Amino acid sequence: MSVGADRGDLPARLAARMTERGRPAPGDRVVVAVSGGLDSTVLLHLLRFGAALPRLDLVVAHFDHRMRPESGDDARWVAELAASWDVPVEVGVATEPLTTEQSARDARYRFLESVRARVGARWILTAHQADDQAETVLFRIARGTGLAGLRGIPARRGVLLRPLLSFWRDELERYAASVGLTSRVDPTNADPRFARNAIRRDLIPGLEAAVAPRARRSLVRLARLAAREEQAWRAVLPELVERAILERTDGRIVVARPVLLGYPPSVRARVMRSLLRRLGCSLDEAGTVAAVAFTSAGASGRGHLLPGGLTLSREFDRFVLASDQVSRADALLEIPAVGSGEGRFEVSGRRLGAWWSLDALPRDEAEGPTERETFALPRLIFPLRFRGPRPGDRIRLSYGSKKLKKLMGEARIPLSERPSVPVLVDGAERVLWLPGVVRGAGTEPAPGEPIFHIGIGDEGRA
Repeated sequence: MSVGADRGDLPARLAARMTERGRPAPGDRVVVAVSGGLDSTVLLHLLRFGAALPRLDLVVAHFDHRMRPESGDDARWVAELAASWDVPVEVGVATEPLTTEQSARDARYRFLESVRARVGARWILTAHQADDQAETVLFRIARGTGLAGLRGIPARRGVLLRPLLSFWRDELERYAASVGLTSRVDPTNADPRFARNAIRRDLIPGLEAAVAPRARRSLVRLARLAAREEQAWRAVLPELVERAILERTDGRIVVARPVLLGYPPSVRARVMRSLLRRLGCSLDEAGTVAAVAFTSAGASGRGHLLPGGLTLSREFDRFVLASDQVSRADALLEIPAVGSGEGRFEVSGRRLGAWWSLDALPRDEAEGPTERETFALPRLIFPLRFRGPRPGDRIRLSYGSKKLKKLMGEARIPLSERPSVPVLVDGAERVLWLPGVVRGAGTEPAPGEPIFHIGIGDEGRA
């Protein structure tokens, strides 16, 4: 039985959803990821010809993963389609054939982000739809995900938008038939070696035939409920964390034991994970259980080892989270609030200067910033701090988060130099900027937003 509603109002419903969310806005330049498959071809047709939809400045982007001998034909087909619809197109090709779904995904999103930056687009749009959401949730359930993983595919992540996420595949198929659209068929979608193909072809149809006729709808509903729960946690967790903190310095957080023990164990686990993330540590389920158990039973003077060189210890009515990885010789720099200023700091023996202002930084000084970046002022959480990289540090990009260690490797920064690379973090210990490499997604200024300018300059070794 068809999952989607048997209606021909797909363009109007999509237009209503885009208007409700206010993005993309009329006139925005957007990069549309088009593989040549049905979903992305329908998305491009809707954006290009849908009468009810806002007029956007479209740029098509296609990435050839070289996973099949005939993949080049897909690229040529997409380029011809875009030309016939009078839409500019950017085509990228993997330097070598990609062999896994994850490597293909990573390379594709790097390409899309590079296109967005090059053409000055505000958004990247992909054609993920509701069936993709159901498959993702079931895949994560099978792998034992937590509540956060049950959220599935987000409708928005930074500059990445998925406008079709609430529409079903059969709705897109009916739309394509109604307007006479053709598309490419990827034979790897039938390859049983790929987990998603087994879920799509066997598991979900089997569930709907033998267990629950509306299984895929239930999976999408589960994602929606999990997203609401996580949104609620994000709203209340910062206050719970701050209430428990007594002292906070670089590499060390002191927590009030009575406050922490006053939280139920499930809340305590969330608070502990949040505190440890500020020190660059990410706990798995077993690590979280052990840490929470120590807060309940650990005696004063005892400690509990954590990943990444961290220690959780009890000192009478206090818990101390401390890192042995932070160089005590480092002289770090804090930008306490909005304004203009400059300062000096030191990371692993490397001396640097920093400048910040609401106005553009001067460029004609003999000594001044060699690396500069701009940030959306309303989205900064002060104080900001320059420090060195820590184990587990991650930065949010338009396609998800990534470890700084991996980014520095991709940037070919020598291993011996990585400890002296400065990192800019905000008051919530989110990594905002790895100078010379990448700025975090979600901090770029939108038109009309106040801008905060930050620059750094190298002053040699200590």
